[in-house]
Amino acid sequence: MSNQFDFETYLSISPNKIGIYLFDKNKLINLYFKEQNFKNNNNFIDFNLLNEFLENNIFKIEKLIGRFIKNITLILDSENILTLDIGLQKKNYEKIITQKFLENSLTELKDLINKNYQDYKIMHMHIINYLFDRRHSSEFEDGVICKNLSIEIQFILVPNKLILEIDKILVNFQIKSKNYLNQNYIQSLFKDQKISLSEMAYKSQKGYNTNEVSIIPKNLKKLGFFEKFFQLFS
Repeated sequence: MSNQFDFETYLSISPNKIGIYLFDKNKLINLYFKEQNFKNNNNFIDFNLLNEFLENNIFKIEKLIGRFIKNITLILDSENILTLDIGLQKKNYEKIITQKFLENSLTELKDLINKNYQDYKIMHMHIINYLFDRRHSSEFEDGVICKNLSIEIQFILVPNKLILEIDKILVNFQIKSKNYLNQNYIQSLFKDQKISLSEMAYKSQKGYNTNEVSIIPKNLKKLGFFEKFFQLFS
């Protein structure tokens, strides 16, 4: 098999379906995937079924790639996931809006969310709209002369308790969850494209939504603005 960095392993979990995907990042295809649908009379995730599903598939993937899976990205669908739409208005005393001004404003808001939702983890944080004084824009414009900047931001939060329950099962396979994606959110980004869930997840992590603050490894040589910005959160 190719280098371990050529692959990404995704695990999708919802009350009625579980899926696992070994995704080739170069060819953008699944080298292995298995999905299981099951009847569920409530909206809770069945962790016993999750454990059984992993027992049936983890070894097959590890045998295919010739090594152990150490990390996995979770794609979650749960009624306990929170979506918050928040508006932020900041007065700019320097007249010109800079990236640094935006960074400070978003960091302040992110810290406020973490303080008020301590039982949750931020999965996604993305900007929906900017208002430079009275002018709307879907993109940030560095160097704009503006007295007031208003930003409409959406946060998607997952309960820490849910992550802990899943991690308890993953540790049985010596696997750690490293990233968390909301299934409904990433599917909304690609609603007009016929691509696999794993490809949606991969492309969303690579910055498909240019207004999302994404988790990006710090060792990348070239980073976009929001990739650099997220390092403030690490």
